[in-house]
Amino acid sequence: MPPRPLEIGPAGQAAARAIERTRIARGYSQRQLAARVTALGRPMTFTALSRIERTVRRCDIDDLVAIAAALGTPSHTLLVGPEPVGAGEM
Repeated sequence: MPPRPLEIGPAGQAAARAIERTRIARGYSQRQLAARVTALGRPMTFTALSRIERTVRRCDIDDLVAIAAALGTPSHTLLVGPEPVGAGEM
């Protein structure tokens, strides 16, 4: 019997949205970003990246770190959502 896929929780869903949002902001297609991740030593197809962004595939920590590096952003920024409007105002 094949293992049951693990559900992707709120942090994984937020990271998937952050990856897609940052990728688009940087002007990369999924193919381009997957190629950049692969060039950094973490082989990734654009299909795998698409599945991560669509929350069909879990993004493990090694994927997250490599994707962040390929996007030129600290990995922790992909784990925290955008700051809510009005946050930080007193």
